[in-house]
Amino acid sequence: MSYRWITTADELERFVDRLLAEPRYALDTEFHRERTYFPRLALVQLAGAGETVLVDPLACDLGALRRLFAGDVLAVLHAAQQDLDVLTHAVGAIPARLYDTQVAAGFLGYSTPSLVSLLQAELKVVVAKGDRLTDWLRRPLTAEQCTYAAGDVDHLPALHDTIAAALHKAGRTAWVDDACEELRTRPVGAIDPSLAWTRLKDVRSLRARARGVAQAVAEWRERRAMAIDAPVRQVLPDLAILGISQRQPRTLDELAHARGVDDRHTRGVIGKELLEAVQRGLAMEVPLPAGDSDELDRHLRPAVSLISAWVSEVARQQRIDNALLATRNDLVSFLRGDADSRLAHGWRNEFLGEGIRKLVDGHAGLTFDGKGGLRLVEISDGDRR
Repeated sequence: MSYRWITTADELERFVDRLLAEPRYALDTEFHRERTYFPRLALVQLAGAGETVLVDPLACDLGALRRLFAGDVLAVLHAAQQDLDVLTHAVGAIPARLYDTQVAAGFLGYSTPSLVSLLQAELKVVVAKGDRLTDWLRRPLTAEQCTYAAGDVDHLPALHDTIAAALHKAGRTAWVDDACEELRTRPVGAIDPSLAWTRLKDVRSLRARARGVAQAVAEWRERRAMAIDAPVRQVLPDLAILGISQRQPRTLDELAHARGVDDRHTRGVIGKELLEAVQRGLAMEVPLPAGDSDELDRHLRPAVSLISAWVSEVARQQRIDNALLATRNDLVSFLRGDADSRLAHGWRNEFLGEGIRKLVDGHAGLTFDGKGGLRLVEISDGDRR
């Protein structure tokens, strides 16, 4: 497999000029975020204009990529969500047009396939699996690392052709375009620090006063992690936030006795800021984070499980990844009547909207079809009495 290294901004500018004259290019990234808050971009792989290149972001400015991403040329990626996150941080832009082969494959019956499995199934191409613990920030990279990285984009154009042809034949091209645009426009990057507490595993077990402390301390942790670019768990573990929230310390000695807190959390500015966060939290009134069913009328809550079973059957029959068709949040949003629910319009509504309405209104029910599947059956007014 041939590839070329790009280590200067001028080289990247020239290659971008060539890509902008093409209808598409393939894109992938390698990055680390184990030791940092923000992802650290270690490599950018591009394929197009008859060439595969490896761009070294440690050696050259990536400004030319903003010009590429703003162009009308289609970017083809696989499992793009994390790539969009790292590009947002490292480049400050993402492609204006995007095609995700993993998302597209979901409309052909695959369930979040890896690139390796999809290449083997669709192109009969066998590529080596990479070492997920490889250090992409080390220089120079080994020949094996470079070959693996180039392989992540080298076959994407051919895979795009194959999948796009099958989707066109199935009449699902527009659905994939909509799903890829949903992915492209999904929020990425750091979370709102004031909402960080909602990610705590046992947050619903906290009492009202403790919830305020949990919100304030978790927000402090998130902001400090951003400031020093460190993983949040290294700043303060979740267990310590819960321990501080329950104990609500007012002194450093009380803070030191909170579960999960160690010496580094009680010294100097850290201890002072934690106690200040506790005091801010005690002045807050924080409701429990709403769960899916909390925001739904009580009489409709059982419908979610019933409809979920039917959605899974539709996904199986239509060979669509169940997660693409409708998530639990999608069902709750639709049953609430949210105008922006994904099930309220488009291809999802065509598949599911009428059936869900009939199930909820009692005009249809579910039964086994005798072949291991479920069947939606109409219920007459007489049968409903």
